[in-house]
Amino acid sequence: MTLAGGGFERYGKTTRRAAFLADMERVVPWARLIAVVAPNYPTSGRRGRPPVGLERMLRLYFVQQWYGLADEALEDAVYDSQALRDFIGIDLARESVPDATTLLKFRHLLQKHDLTRALFDEINVHLAERGLLMRAGTIVDATIIAAPSSTKNQKGQRDPEMHQTKKGNQWHFGMKAHIGADADSGLVHTVIGTAAHVNDVTQAHGLLHGEEIVAIGDAGYQGAAKRPERTSNTEWITAMRPGLRRALDKGRAVDALIGQRERLTASIRAKVAHPFHVIKNLFRHRKLRYRGLAKNTAQLFSLLGLANLVIAKRSLLALQARGASLSVPQKRGSRPASAISRHQRAQWTLSSLAMATQSEIDADSWIDQRLPT
Repeated sequence: MTLAGGGFERYGKTTRRAAFLADMERVVPWARLIAVVAPNYPTSGRRGRPPVGLERMLRLYFVQQWYGLADEALEDAVYDSQALRDFIGIDLARESVPDATTLLKFRHLLQKHDLTRALFDEINVHLAERGLLMRAGTIVDATIIAAPSSTKNQKGQRDPEMHQTKKGNQWHFGMKAHIGADADSGLVHTVIGTAAHVNDVTQAHGLLHGEEIVAIGDAGYQGAAKRPERTSNTEWITAMRPGLRRALDKGRAVDALIGQRERLTASIRAKVAHPFHVIKNLFRHRKLRYRGLAKNTAQLFSLLGLANLVIAKRSLLALQARGASLSVPQKRGSRPASAISRHQRAQWTLSSLAMATQSEIDADSWIDQRLPT
């Protein structure tokens, strides 16, 4: 036992981990999320060990998602990191860290009662009440998340619910995460998990909330407006096929205008990549940890809900700095003045983009001219 270990440190600094956890302490709506899980969480009065406090288990679970840790690795990390113990509220002088089995049972509880989806929805309600979800337009996209391809298991086979697909010249085995994100803020409002071989356009309309003026997607969503499952009058704007875009003649006025439209839609569409960056690069979720679509899709709801908080962190902290209370929600549907102006700008931009698709340029005839006869 050293003096440094006993809390008599002379030197120190706020690490990036401690700063991140401090920010999450302020932006996560703890009371609301605890209220979502509480009706299904066991209480005292049962045989065996008394259950660990719900808030502590929720904090443990969030730390696991933020740092991409297995159950046993999370237990070791909490013992090893003072910043994690301070965030979770564990004093090793009085109590031990909940073991890996306790966290496993908590994850199973969340999956059994579909609580990860409920947590995701509650986070989005929290963000919408603060004017951070505009709902004027939706950007759709999908990403492949790799699954272990090893057959060294009891059944001697790969996960039967995962499939392989080819992207470019590379084959991938795993699942696909389809998301619908707000066109103004980039926050995710809809999540669908499928096997990797499922075509993006088949899930396009399931990613819409129904109030959009415009839905934007890459070239993989061409034909979405003609799908039989379409139920709204949302205007679909999809990117050109890469080969057709490369064939544009920049010297022609029509081709130059088409290229300008493609750059504009690409600049808006880029926001949908931010949630994927957060979960894959910041949360380190590049490979699936569990077997089966149900478990992995449940984890996606948790990851993308927490990613929304990370993306909206600056806005939430700014609202808090201006005196907006994060613990007392506004009336649902109301927006602060700054959010109303952002909402109006988003509607104007997306409406203008939708009108551009109905301009005098006949894209279909232009493509027909370049197809071989």
